[in-house]
Amino acid sequence: MDLTEQPFIVGLGGTLRADSSTESALRIALDAAEAHGARTELFGGGTLARLPMYDPDTPNGADAQRLIESLRLADGVIIASPGYHGSVSGLVKNALDYAEELRQDGNPYLSGRAVGCVTTAYGWQAAVTTLQTLRSIVHALRGWPTPLGAAINSGVTRIEYGQQPDERVDFQLRTVGREVCALSRVSRSTTEGLAGARSE
Repeated sequence: MDLTEQPFIVGLGGTLRADSSTESALRIALDAAEAHGARTELFGGGTLARLPMYDPDTPNGADAQRLIESLRLADGVIIASPGYHGSVSGLVKNALDYAEELRQDGNPYLSGRAVGCVTTAYGWQAAVTTLQTLRSIVHALRGWPTPLGAAINSGVTRIEYGQQPDERVDFQLRTVGREVCALSRVSRSTTEGLAGARSE
Protein backbone atom coordinates (compact mmCIF):
# COMPACT_ATOMS: atom_id res chain seq x y z
CA MET A 1 0.00 0.00 0.00
CA ASP A 2 1.21 3.51 -0.84
CA LEU A 3 2.24 5.26 2.40
CA THR A 4 0.40 8.39 1.27
CA GLU A 5 -2.84 6.36 1.31
CA GLN A 6 -2.31 5.10 4.84
CA PRO A 7 -3.85 7.07 7.70
CA PHE A 8 -1.20 8.25 10.15
CA ILE A 9 -2.34 7.68 13.74
CA VAL A 10 -0.52 9.15 16.73
CA GLY A 11 -0.86 7.43 20.10
CA LEU A 12 -0.29 9.55 23.18
CA GLY A 13 -0.44 8.46 26.82
CA GLY A 14 0.74 6.22 29.59
CA THR A 15 2.26 6.74 33.01
CA LEU A 16 5.72 6.98 34.53
CA ARG A 17 5.55 3.29 35.41
CA ALA A 18 6.97 0.99 32.74
CA ASP A 19 4.48 -1.45 31.20
CA SER A 20 1.54 0.35 32.78
CA SER A 21 -2.03 -0.74 32.08
CA THR A 22 -2.62 2.62 30.40
CA GLU A 23 0.25 2.33 27.95
CA SER A 24 -0.54 -1.34 27.33
CA ALA A 25 -4.12 -0.39 26.45
CA LEU A 26 -2.84 2.31 24.11
CA ARG A 27 -0.55 -0.15 22.36
CA ILE A 28 -3.41 -2.60 21.80
CA ALA A 29 -5.56 0.14 20.25
CA LEU A 30 -2.67 1.23 18.01
CA ASP A 31 -2.11 -2.38 16.94
CA ALA A 32 -5.75 -2.53 15.87
CA ALA A 33 -5.31 0.65 13.82
CA GLU A 34 -2.23 -0.87 12.17
CA ALA A 35 -4.16 -4.07 11.43
CA HIS A 36 -6.64 -1.93 9.50
CA GLY A 37 -3.97 -0.25 7.40
CA ALA A 38 -2.72 2.68 9.47
CA ARG A 39 0.81 3.86 10.17
CA THR A 40 1.27 4.67 13.84
CA GLU A 41 3.62 6.47 16.18
CA LEU A 42 3.63 6.07 19.96
CA PHE A 43 4.42 8.76 22.51
CA GLY A 44 4.41 6.73 25.72
CA GLY A 45 4.84 7.73 29.32
CA GLY A 46 8.65 7.77 29.17
CA THR A 47 8.61 10.22 26.27
CA LEU A 48 5.90 12.42 27.78
CA ALA A 49 7.84 12.61 31.05
CA ARG A 50 10.69 14.35 29.24
CA LEU A 51 8.45 17.20 28.15
CA PRO A 52 8.82 20.32 30.28
CA MET A 53 5.68 22.05 31.48
CA TYR A 54 4.20 23.72 28.42
CA ASP A 55 5.16 27.38 28.18
CA PRO A 56 4.18 29.23 24.99
CA ASP A 57 7.03 31.69 25.55
CA THR A 58 9.77 29.07 25.77
CA PRO A 59 11.35 27.49 22.65
CA ASN A 60 10.43 23.83 22.28
CA GLY A 61 13.07 21.13 22.68
CA ALA A 62 13.54 18.13 20.40
CA ASP A 63 10.99 15.87 22.15
CA ALA A 64 8.34 18.58 22.18
CA GLN A 65 8.96 19.49 18.55
CA ARG A 66 8.67 15.86 17.49
CA LEU A 67 5.29 15.57 19.27
CA ILE A 68 4.05 18.81 17.72
CA GLU A 69 5.08 17.83 14.19
CA SER A 70 3.56 14.36 14.55
CA LEU A 71 0.26 15.83 15.73
CA ARG A 72 0.40 18.28 12.83
CA LEU A 73 0.74 15.40 10.34
CA ALA A 74 -1.68 13.06 12.08
CA ASP A 75 -4.91 11.96 10.45
CA GLY A 76 -6.09 10.61 13.79
CA VAL A 77 -5.05 10.39 17.42
CA ILE A 78 -5.54 7.90 20.24
CA ILE A 79 -5.14 9.29 23.76
CA ALA A 80 -4.85 7.10 26.85
CA SER A 81 -4.83 8.46 30.39
CA PRO A 82 -4.97 6.95 33.84
CA GLY A 83 -7.63 8.34 36.15
CA TYR A 84 -5.85 10.44 38.76
CA HIS A 85 -8.20 11.87 41.39
CA GLY A 86 -11.11 11.63 38.97
CA SER A 87 -9.45 13.29 36.00
CA VAL A 88 -6.67 12.97 33.41
CA SER A 89 -3.11 12.81 34.63
CA GLY A 90 -0.86 15.88 34.60
CA LEU A 91 1.52 14.00 32.31
CA VAL A 92 -1.13 13.54 29.61
CA LYS A 93 -2.67 16.99 30.09
CA ASN A 94 0.73 18.67 29.69
CA ALA A 95 1.35 16.75 26.46
CA LEU A 96 -2.02 17.86 25.11
CA ASP A 97 -1.22 21.46 26.01
CA TYR A 98 1.47 21.34 23.31
CA ALA A 99 -1.36 21.21 20.75
CA GLU A 100 -1.53 24.96 21.37
CA GLU A 101 1.40 25.16 18.94
CA LEU A 102 -1.05 24.12 16.19
CA ARG A 103 -3.40 27.03 16.81
CA GLN A 104 -2.45 28.91 13.61
CA ASP A 105 -2.42 25.86 11.32
CA GLY A 106 -4.89 25.45 8.48
CA ASN A 107 -6.47 22.72 10.61
CA PRO A 108 -5.87 24.22 14.07
CA TYR A 109 -5.40 22.07 17.15
CA LEU A 110 -6.94 18.62 16.40
CA SER A 111 -9.50 20.01 13.98
CA GLY A 112 -10.87 17.41 11.55
CA ARG A 113 -9.12 14.52 13.27
CA ALA A 114 -10.76 11.41 14.68
CA VAL A 115 -9.65 10.92 18.29
CA GLY A 116 -9.99 7.71 20.27
CA CYS A 117 -10.16 8.08 24.06
CA VAL A 118 -9.00 5.38 26.49
CA THR A 119 -8.90 5.59 30.27
CA THR A 120 -7.81 3.21 33.02
CA ALA A 121 -8.43 3.55 36.74
CA TYR A 122 -8.76 1.42 39.84
CA GLY A 123 -12.54 1.69 39.92
CA TRP A 124 -15.40 2.50 37.57
CA GLN A 125 -16.09 5.99 38.89
CA ALA A 126 -12.62 7.35 38.10
CA ALA A 127 -12.44 5.48 34.79
CA VAL A 128 -15.73 6.93 33.58
CA THR A 129 -15.25 10.50 34.86
CA THR A 130 -11.77 10.56 33.33
CA LEU A 131 -13.18 9.39 30.00
CA GLN A 132 -15.79 12.17 30.11
CA THR A 133 -13.08 14.73 30.86
CA LEU A 134 -10.85 13.45 28.07
CA ARG A 135 -13.68 13.63 25.55
CA SER A 136 -14.39 17.21 26.69
CA ILE A 137 -10.73 18.13 26.15
CA VAL A 138 -10.86 16.63 22.66
CA HIS A 139 -13.95 18.72 21.88
CA ALA A 140 -12.14 21.83 23.13
CA LEU A 141 -9.28 20.99 20.76
CA ARG A 142 -11.85 20.67 17.93
CA GLY A 143 -11.25 16.94 17.51
CA TRP A 144 -13.91 14.33 16.83
CA PRO A 145 -14.08 11.67 19.59
CA THR A 146 -14.88 8.26 18.17
CA PRO A 147 -18.34 6.88 19.00
CA LEU A 148 -16.81 4.34 21.38
CA GLY A 149 -14.48 5.38 24.18
CA ALA A 150 -12.87 2.72 26.37
CA ALA A 151 -13.12 3.07 30.16
CA ILE A 152 -11.24 0.23 31.85
CA ASN A 153 -11.44 -0.72 35.50
CA SER A 154 -7.93 -1.99 36.24
CA GLY A 155 -9.14 -3.24 39.59
CA VAL A 156 -11.16 -5.82 37.67
CA THR A 157 -9.01 -6.33 34.57
CA ARG A 158 -5.24 -5.97 34.58
CA ILE A 159 -3.83 -5.20 31.10
CA GLU A 160 -0.34 -6.25 30.13
CA TYR A 161 0.82 -5.73 26.57
CA GLY A 162 1.59 -9.04 24.90
CA GLN A 163 -0.91 -10.90 27.08
CA GLN A 164 -4.46 -11.50 25.90
CA PRO A 165 -6.74 -9.17 27.90
CA ASP A 166 -10.30 -9.81 28.96
CA GLU A 167 -12.49 -10.33 25.90
CA ARG A 168 -14.68 -7.29 26.59
CA VAL A 169 -11.69 -5.02 27.17
CA ASP A 170 -9.95 -6.33 24.06
CA PHE A 171 -13.10 -5.61 22.03
CA GLN A 172 -13.29 -2.03 23.33
CA LEU A 173 -9.65 -1.22 22.63
CA ARG A 174 -9.60 -2.77 19.19
CA THR A 175 -12.85 -1.01 18.30
CA VAL A 176 -11.34 2.34 19.30
CA GLY A 177 -8.31 1.65 17.08
CA ARG A 178 -10.47 0.51 14.19
CA GLU A 179 -12.83 3.49 14.43
CA VAL A 180 -9.98 6.01 14.50
CA CYS A 181 -8.47 4.40 11.41
CA ALA A 182 -11.76 4.24 9.52
CA LEU A 183 -12.88 7.77 10.41
CA SER A 184 -9.42 9.15 9.58
CA ARG A 185 -9.84 7.84 6.03
CA VAL A 186 -13.23 9.58 5.75
CA SER A 187 -11.82 12.81 7.19
CA ARG A 188 -8.83 12.75 4.83
CA SER A 189 -10.98 12.21 1.71
CA THR A 190 -13.37 14.97 2.79
CA THR A 191 -10.51 17.40 3.48
CA GLU A 192 -8.86 16.62 0.15
CA GLY A 193 -12.17 17.05 -1.63
CA LEU A 194 -12.77 20.45 -0.04
CA ALA A 195 -9.22 21.54 -0.86
CA GLY A 196 -9.71 20.50 -4.47
CA ALA A 197 -12.99 22.39 -4.67
CA ARG A 198 -11.38 25.55 -3.30
CA SER A 199 -8.57 25.37 -5.88
CA GLU A 200 -10.92 25.14 -8.85
